[in-house]
Amino acid sequence: MLNVLVSGGGIAGSALAHWLRRYGFAPTVVERAAAPRRGGQAVDVRGVALGVLDRMDLLGPARAVRTRMRGMSVLDADGDEVHRSTEYAASSGRLDGDDVELMRDDLVRLLRERAGDGVEWVYGDAVTALEERGGGPVRVRFESGAVRDFDLVVGADGLHSGVRRLAFGPEERFTAHLGQYLSVFTAPNFLGLDDWQVWLRDGESGFAAMSVPGNHELRVAFGFASGPLDGDHRDTEWLRGLIVERIEALRWPGAPRMAEAARTAPDFFCDAMAQVRMDRWSRGRVALLGDAGYCASPLSGQGTSLALCGAYVLAGALRAAGGDHTAGFAAYERRMRPYVEVNQALATENPGAPASEESVARAKNALVLDEER
Repeated sequence: MLNVLVSGGGIAGSALAHWLRRYGFAPTVVERAAAPRRGGQAVDVRGVALGVLDRMDLLGPARAVRTRMRGMSVLDADGDEVHRSTEYAASSGRLDGDDVELMRDDLVRLLRERAGDGVEWVYGDAVTALEERGGGPVRVRFESGAVRDFDLVVGADGLHSGVRRLAFGPEERFTAHLGQYLSVFTAPNFLGLDDWQVWLRDGESGFAAMSVPGNHELRVAFGFASGPLDGDHRDTEWLRGLIVERIEALRWPGAPRMAEAARTAPDFFCDAMAQVRMDRWSRGRVALLGDAGYCASPLSGQGTSLALCGAYVLAGALRAAGGDHTAGFAAYERRMRPYVEVNQALATENPGAPASEESVARAKNALVLDEER
């Protein structure tokens, strides 16, 4: 039984933990956060990724907690409605479609529960060093001071992956900035939204606010155009200050209440819109999964589907290769790369606006699942 360390307890890492355990591997998931992260934006599971959820027996549970958007409004800079739709929502597409939109924390919870007791979960720690020991296991050092050996290591630790940096080199070699920043945070439902979302743009800044299931609170996604900022992406309070300042500059009458929500939100998040582009996703006994290896950015709308499908394909490839990581990692890359490339292209197809429905339909189904095992 191969011991596999998965760095990152989000969507990609939790899904991989399930498939590894199911296929007879011994997964350990290490997550920097002290507990499963709360908050986050609504995420979409589309096309072939729905098939992955179905094979995990999670399609029904995901649909049970999906958002129930009735429509959307587009506001001008003063807050006056200029367009509304009860057929389409910008966050998820057509409301009568088969795709599933749900809150990120709900999906992570479902995935973690499905992974079961055969997975070791380590919270409040992170990988700080990797050492491949000849043809043997990888010696891993952790922030806590622990040292452990693993047969394989998978970095599922996001855009700023520490595993990628340790195994492949500095982040700037692999990331492409897309000219925007995005923050996400929870706010009281001071807009009184009832399964509804509103979108507003004022110059180079704008936001989307949507009610969560039950309508007791909002998830706000606030973005602004900018080149790479000269600062530490881990400095949450510096980023929070930038976002509060930009929200307060909006002409919209609700700006003061939204700025206060951003100032006090415990789940505040902000980062650059960027893609990760790499010639290969594995080196030795280390591989990358999801945003760590091929972040498409939220502008693509396909990051969640890439994570779910990548986890399924990676675990299946390792199983088919009998644990031979060289063959398994190569098969994983061959199957996933065309799917990744067509989905990354969605983010840049139509700058400043969503990709066409035709392009999304093609990209979300650009992978064929193998026969169910």
